[in-house]
Amino acid sequence: MRRPGYDMNVFRERRQMLATRAKGSAVIIAAHPEMIRNNDVHHSYRQDSNMFYLTGFEEPDSILVFRPGQTPETVMFVRPKDVERETWDGFRYGPEGTEKEYKVDKAYLISDFDKMIVDLLKPVDKVYYRWNTSREFDEKMLNVLDQVRSSLGRTGRGHLPVHDSWELLGEMRLIKSSGEIETMRKACEISANGHIEAMKFTRPGVNERQVHGVLVGSFLMQGAQREGYGTIVASGSAATTLHYVFNDQPCREGDLLLIDAGAEYQYFTGDITRTFPVNGKFSAPQKKVYQAVLDIQKQLVAAVKPGLLFKSMQERTIEALTDVMTELNLLKGARQQLIETNAFKKYYMHGVGHWLGMDVHDCGLHVVNGAPRKLEPGMAFTIEPGLYIPADDMTAPAEFRGIGIRIEDNIVVTSTGQENLTAKAPKEISEMESLIGTGK
Repeated sequence: MRRPGYDMNVFRERRQMLATRAKGSAVIIAAHPEMIRNNDVHHSYRQDSNMFYLTGFEEPDSILVFRPGQTPETVMFVRPKDVERETWDGFRYGPEGTEKEYKVDKAYLISDFDKMIVDLLKPVDKVYYRWNTSREFDEKMLNVLDQVRSSLGRTGRGHLPVHDSWELLGEMRLIKSSGEIETMRKACEISANGHIEAMKFTRPGVNERQVHGVLVGSFLMQGAQREGYGTIVASGSAATTLHYVFNDQPCREGDLLLIDAGAEYQYFTGDITRTFPVNGKFSAPQKKVYQAVLDIQKQLVAAVKPGLLFKSMQERTIEALTDVMTELNLLKGARQQLIETNAFKKYYMHGVGHWLGMDVHDCGLHVVNGAPRKLEPGMAFTIEPGLYIPADDMTAPAEFRGIGIRIEDNIVVTSTGQENLTAKAPKEISEMESLIGTGK
């Protein structure tokens, strides 16, 4: 029997916590479908974050039905044990193995879902389910809800109300436990080490793809399961494209290289961005822009503490970066007017941070009861101000055209302030210049 490799008590405790928030309901979560890459080749499989969060189960073609207070409470539908398919595709737990290893109350064949789900939903008052993750399963759920309504006969009850499970579980996942923070520390440490190796490798003439390979190799050699998201390796003016995906150009003398990359470790991801010169030495214009962004980023990190409004960090960032834009003669005018007219968005067009955890853009509300959210201990997020000056912007001073800077760290709120989980990744000019190009 293949062992799951995780402490099942963690997942049971999460379900117990969910039970207090979802009394009288059923929470239904389907695994992500497998996706074709090309012809008959699949993309590497990664389980739905909420499915893993509550069960630790990593196989596709599986469904969780969690019914707090009912018997059975935790029900799973999984693929059959199939020795022949295992020869081709690898180990399967099957219902019996799932019950034994994942400590769930009952596990059935995935093919039994349609005939069992109606009876499982009859005792509940509402359903938590997230639409639009799988069109096929959405259609199945609509049919299930109709069947449940029909099975109730002339009781006067209508369709079960369906609430979004993303918000329910998002509020749980937003506040990290001490164990989850420790896992994030490991993911961030692996990510930081990967960035260090990329800096050491970088020199004029290497290709962005080669730098990407160094990052992925470092992540996997340190025990990460995969990249946390699509890595960005953007040299020169490509750094002014926020989600650059090509990673195929040569890194040239005199260019900056922006790397946005993070490792995923036990389903939690790091998310680091560093920007540095390909040749190991900032030019005077590059240094001027970089230091301005770095100063703002460090001030934002230092300001984090419980009670701070999350949205206030964006407001501070816009004000500070707008001042930099005027100092660099990118914009002209009074700060407030430039903000009110959104003129600053020409060079800074994104948010300064996002929740971080099992997903790189993690779940959790930003507005609670109509009010902006205050930071609490256990929240984790990114802080990533940036400045992006297009190469073809003829209104910008020529010395700054084509410069794209973003600096991103991963922060967790503590009881008294914050912990920078990615502090190991160098971002001071002198630190980076001493590393770049020193590797083999």
